[in-house]
Amino acid sequence: MRLVLFGPPGAGKGTQARLLAERRGLVQIATGDIIREALKNETPLGKKAKSYVEAGELVPDSLVRDLAENAIADEGYDDFVLDGYPRTDQQAAWLTEFLEEKDRPLDAVISLAVPDEVIVRRLSRRRVHTETGETYHLDHDPPPDDVDPQYIVQRDDDQPETVRNRLSVYRDETKPLEEYYRERGLLQTVDGTGGIEDVYDRVEEVLDDLRASA
Repeated sequence: MRLVLFGPPGAGKGTQARLLAERRGLVQIATGDIIREALKNETPLGKKAKSYVEAGELVPDSLVRDLAENAIADEGYDDFVLDGYPRTDQQAAWLTEFLEEKDRPLDAVISLAVPDEVIVRRLSRRRVHTETGETYHLDHDPPPDDVDPQYIVQRDDDQPETVRNRLSVYRDETKPLEEYYRERGLLQTVDGTGGIEDVYDRVEEVLDDLRASA
């Protein structure tokens, strides 16, 4: 099965992609992880990306595309879930052409729908340990009592106003992808609110329906 999973920041894409990988035997392909792995292993593409990362610049779209292409090829063009990619119409068009050339078109694009205010609350309640990098959530996964509170901070990009700005960028740049995939009969919108397992059950239901109708 070949899937794309996307939604606004804080919608739970990474969590659901990991569950699909664990329970359905898919490989999670997240471009952020791919870039970090390429940097760590100092691959040729990683070396190209390094100069941009060190300069605090975005890795160019063409380089991200090459990294994604390699990751998909490593899986034999099958049994993967793309987590948060593509993000633009241009990336989507490339992905469509790339997979169709291999006779491995996407089976579905699952969009996690979560209201803005739910996301603002989710992300603004997130905290990180400055020494260990461990991430916590004040509602669902608070820091243990033995952790010194002085090390628990809120990241700048989790501030409510910053989250709203990120959501605005998402709507401008990525939301149009829903129409792109809707026109191709691939879009499946899933309610992303509620508990992790609740959302996963909804995703599973969509995939089971797709398999039954195939």
